[in-house]
Amino acid sequence: MLSSKRARVTAVLLFILAVLTFIVPYHLPGLRSATLHLASSTLHLSPATFHSSSTTSHSPTAVASPPSTVKPSSSSSSSPSVDWSRFAYVQYVTNFNYLCNSVMLFEILHRLGTKADLLMMYPADYELNDRTQEGELLLKAKNMYGVKLTPIQVQSRQGSDGYTWAKSYTKLLAFNQTQYDRVLSLDSDTTVLKLMDELFLLPSTPVALPRAFWLDPKEHKLTSLLVLVEPSEAEFKRVEKATEEAGPDDYDMEILNKVYGNSAMIIPHRKYGLLTRTFWEDHAIAYLGNDYEKWDPEKVIKEASLIHFSDWPVPKPWLSNKAKMEQVAPKCDGKQSQDCKAREIWFGLYEDFAKRRKEVCDLDVILVDEYGYPVDQGE
Repeated sequence: MLSSKRARVTAVLLFILAVLTFIVPYHLPGLRSATLHLASSTLHLSPATFHSSSTTSHSPTAVASPPSTVKPSSSSSSSPSVDWSRFAYVQYVTNFNYLCNSVMLFEILHRLGTKADLLMMYPADYELNDRTQEGELLLKAKNMYGVKLTPIQVQSRQGSDGYTWAKSYTKLLAFNQTQYDRVLSLDSDTTVLKLMDELFLLPSTPVALPRAFWLDPKEHKLTSLLVLVEPSEAEFKRVEKATEEAGPDDYDMEILNKVYGNSAMIIPHRKYGLLTRTFWEDHAIAYLGNDYEKWDPEKVIKEASLIHFSDWPVPKPWLSNKAKMEQVAPKCDGKQSQDCKAREIWFGLYEDFAKRRKEVCDLDVILVDEYGYPVDQGE
């Protein structure tokens, strides 16, 4: 009878011990260490038997998802810091009007708060003093907008049309600015609408450009209105050689297509290569990249970071011929609000350029006749 009672007590104790050892710890983790100590001392089991040596899980739910894209101005504790002094927006100057255009671009970039350097290549015969208009603008760029100035010998070559294309060849000197890891060269007849610092952080490649979407899509031509370059002696020699071999009607765009047409990284034209003529010429589908999206001038201008003034036969924005502007301006019959909005945006871009030209350079736009010759405003 006594042995039977002892057997029942032993069975109860073993049951309680089993509960404490194998069940309670998984519901009350705080009791686990104490329970394991009791179990090991009672059953002579090593605590190591219950020690988990698990490593990081590799299940799909445990792998961190890729970080969302952040603007260069954003900081991330998980990303290495960016040395923005290794990058620069570049402008090249060959005459006084292009000097003003370049200073206007740098004013915008400075005002928007770019972290990259601002570099201007200008003719070495310009005097860096306030006794000339050129000198005043150079000093303004340096002192007000933090622009780094680099004097150069303007490169030129005679074209078949009788004009020199110094502008085109000088632009290619961006490939030789090896003091930087990357430079972003912009045509000076553009307006910056948003910072483009994010382009400096694209994967490494010698050259990146947008497509010339307005040309024959079968040709896959690149446009040089915006060129992202990794300067190097080797690449500069390639471009220099192609320039020496170029025909009389080959300009910077033709040269870059010849050298990099099959290898350049493509930058989206939809954000970085908008033309003013897109608001009136029939190539909306080519710009949008599809035939299902409705043309919306407001949406297009809001998403763009850069717009290039290209409205032939309308002259460049520092010149003005109202008759030619009316000739090509987006039509507005007063019934279709989208048409009127395109017209407002288009004229607004030219008005904004004229306003900033006055504010930054203290220059008015130049009135020209139908042949592009300046008009005596006293007439």
